[in-house]
Amino acid sequence: MTSEFGKLLEDIRSCSICEEFLDLGPNPVVSASPKSKILVIGQAPGTKVHASGIPWDDASGKNLRKWLGVSNEQFYNPDLFGIVPMGFCYPGKGKSGDLPPRPECAPKWHSLLLEQMPEVRLTLLIGQYAQGYYLGDRKKKTLTETVRNFREYLPEFLPLVHPSPRNGIWMRKNEWFEQEIVPELQQVVRGVID
Repeated sequence: MTSEFGKLLEDIRSCSICEEFLDLGPNPVVSASPKSKILVIGQAPGTKVHASGIPWDDASGKNLRKWLGVSNEQFYNPDLFGIVPMGFCYPGKGKSGDLPPRPECAPKWHSLLLEQMPEVRLTLLIGQYAQGYYLGDRKKKTLTETVRNFREYLPEFLPLVHPSPRNGIWMRKNEWFEQEIVPELQQVVRGVID
């Protein structure tokens, strides 16, 4: 890792730009390397990840690793997977789950990181916030349509639904996701990291 990239990660991890809005205070969570091949852009850490400081260290992360067909060792190897959420800190509790990611993070930090990550060959856009930010007008009317039409965004992006256990109803309504998309996702991931 270059000293410049190390300094950037340090700057992100010490960021307090939106401290006044964070119930639990700032604790930015990021894992990346200039050699990262797959970029995982999710929403924001939950309380468990906020406490551990380890990205996707919860039930959602377990589901995500299963979908990707990778081990913990592979997923947490920053030379394989860069993990850069839309919001780096736990945003707080809302009426029906966590609040949206803070809007300050992605515009401030994402381009600075991506400029120094030339090896990224695939970016996983997990959830509506990442898809809205990176796909813009190219996203469909609904998250379901965007995910279903994932091939339109390859090879650069692959949009996914959030792997939260709270999305069980969506998963049951959309069985095609695990039947069609997960096997293809695993194939794409293997093609990038092998």
